[in-house]
Amino acid sequence: MREILGRRRRLGRRGGSARLDAALTCATEWQWPVVPGVGLRGAGDRDRGCACPDPECAVPGAHPFDPGLLAATTEARMVRWWWTNRPAAPVLLATGGRAPCALSLPAVAGARALAALDRAGLRPGPVVATPTRWALLVAPYTLERLGELLYAQDWVPSSLRFHGEGGYVVLPPSEIGTGQVRWERAPERATGPRRERAAAAPWLPDVGAVLDALVEASTSAPDGGSRLAH
Repeated sequence: MREILGRRRRLGRRGGSARLDAALTCATEWQWPVVPGVGLRGAGDRDRGCACPDPECAVPGAHPFDPGLLAATTEARMVRWWWTNRPAAPVLLATGGRAPCALSLPAVAGARALAALDRAGLRPGPVVATPTRWALLVAPYTLERLGELLYAQDWVPSSLRFHGEGGYVVLPPSEIGTGQVRWERAPERATGPRRERAAAAPWLPDVGAVLDALVEASTSAPDGGSRLAH
């Protein structure tokens, strides 16, 4: 038993270090504002509910609580303090503004959409995967731009969700109630001759380049995906 507990502690320390490293990379290298998620209560398999006060939380571990989303920052000292004190906290990206936005859909539909983009020769950008949902990160968009794109669609399924200003996405290597968060497509740097600081951030596609494929995949997915589970 001691050996098992010791192994769990070592794995927890490594996991915490990985989350701190990921949060610092997002904040300081990519200038993506991050904030720690509420996380899960308990370390055992029998008690993996959300650490927030809601016993019926629909997105266990996968949302901000204290601090709230408005506290998201790119300041290295604050990020280091958060994850030093809460090493198991999920890494949440505050979407919108100058930060990436995202579109998320059920995992089955996400895999289908990614295959369609590959067949069309379109570069999808970073893709975050959880056991239940996938999220494609895209370049920042305004509500007006998104509204125009959605208006041109015949129908947009409720399983397709949009994470813009005031929203967030859980980033790897977080662990949430539905399981481990990972990169299905890892971030890649933008290519080009210019060596500006902004070039260090991952390349992001325009929302219009991927929307059709995601709508089509969500419409034909067997699971409507109306649940909030991440």
